[in-house]
Amino acid sequence: MQASEYERNLYGQDIAVIQRTNDCTVYRAETANGRGVMTSYRVFPGVDLIYNDFHTFSYHQDIHIQEEIMEINHCREGRFECEFERGTYGYLEEGDLAVNMCHNRITASSFPLEHYHGVAVIISLDKASTFLSSVFEDISIDLYSLRDRLCPNNRCFIMRAKAEIRHIFSELYTIPQEVQKGYFKLKVLELLLFLSITELSEQKEPRQYFPKKQVEIVKQIKKHMTDNLEKRFSLEELSENFHIGLTSMKLCFKGVYGMPIFTCIKSHRIQAAAYMLRHSSDSIATIAGKVGYENASKFAAAFKDILGVSPIEYRKNTAPEYHGQNRA
Repeated sequence: MQASEYERNLYGQDIAVIQRTNDCTVYRAETANGRGVMTSYRVFPGVDLIYNDFHTFSYHQDIHIQEEIMEINHCREGRFECEFERGTYGYLEEGDLAVNMCHNRITASSFPLEHYHGVAVIISLDKASTFLSSVFEDISIDLYSLRDRLCPNNRCFIMRAKAEIRHIFSELYTIPQEVQKGYFKLKVLELLLFLSITELSEQKEPRQYFPKKQVEIVKQIKKHMTDNLEKRFSLEELSENFHIGLTSMKLCFKGVYGMPIFTCIKSHRIQAAAYMLRHSSDSIATIAGKVGYENASKFAAAFKDILGVSPIEYRKNTAPEYHGQNRA
């Protein structure tokens, strides 16, 4: 089913509608390296709540909307990267809340961990303000004041979710279907009221924005290391070879991927080793060497640290046909 021009302009040109009812629309977004599913519910006129589930590295939205649209995002799992028109990158981590106006153009977005799950509340300020002011006399929510408060100068606002935010969103992920419709209304109002009255100085945490050039370099560094898992690189060597300051490299890498360089690469080594244990007859010692471990004991310790079992146990449980290959 084809999406409308308005839907494509808001959610991206590559979306398709796979299901539509009066209150719910399910979109599929195909990308070059995966796909995403967006399940959208109409909560109030001008207010939609969307469950985002993406298994891909990148997603190009290319938003073309003239009206004022506020987007509130909560990251449940994964990591979300936004490239803004001004040439900087910002990141939404697990548990974070972000508020952005769609006029603050996101030129590209991606998921550095190759998956993302969360909830978005999309608000048309004009339509929603008219409805809220006419229906809820005892609830004062000024969406335009909220815009000016959270997004002055058209900036993106990001804060770490505190107990109140966790309470609001955690229940959205577990709500029984039979009470969804009314519950969505309560939760959206609760969220808007919380954002309207909370003391921002107590909630906001500083977030670094990284220049595009730095982000591109650390992505090259990660690719270089994951393409050569059998090799070991020092931080100084990477800094020199990729022409980036050591401190800038470490800060930017952690900003992009949410973890230090060696923690990230250790995870990739073990995931690659796990794949080989499942799909090859190579001995464990051989596999250890292929992912950069000369010492089998250190490999076994790292493997158990990441996956909770030894390489021998893992192969026995997942690929018993290769279990006889455990010896070096």
